[in-house]
Amino acid sequence: MTFTLTSTDIQDGGVLPDAQVHAKGNLSPQLAWSGAPEGTKSYAVTCFDPDAPTGSGFWHWTVANIPADVTELAAGAGSAGGQLPHSAIQGRTDFGQTGFGGAAPPPGHGPHRYIFTVFAVDVEGLDVTADNSGAVFGFNLHFHTLAKASITATYENRG
Repeated sequence: MTFTLTSTDIQDGGVLPDAQVHAKGNLSPQLAWSGAPEGTKSYAVTCFDPDAPTGSGFWHWTVANIPADVTELAAGAGSAGGQLPHSAIQGRTDFGQTGFGGAAPPPGHGPHRYIFTVFAVDVEGLDVTADNSGAVFGFNLHFHTLAKASITATYENRG
């Protein structure tokens, strides 16, 4: 079985709706996954913009330590007041805060890609904290990922 990620809010290859834009709804999208490989003990979810003019992209969301029996996050789960599983840890985004931070490309910079990825992880808990950056989450995931699946959507601020 193939590990897959789906969403009722965003479509692979589509444009992000206003709900996932920082200056508008700023809500994390609904995400669901299936087909995790044997040995999966937890999940992690990230949202990354590789097109941000930073030299190293921009982390919009990092969540780790989602229990293996959870295969869906509701819309808004990563936003202020959202409901994540008790053991889940959200890291610090490049906005400097924990939780989901929606699309916010500079005006006139062209379309940016927002890559939402779910990772099947071989440990129940990654060694990360809410103070850790996306790079630290990514480093830990590098050593514990069994499989991953992504949805990429775009957004452009025509300013």
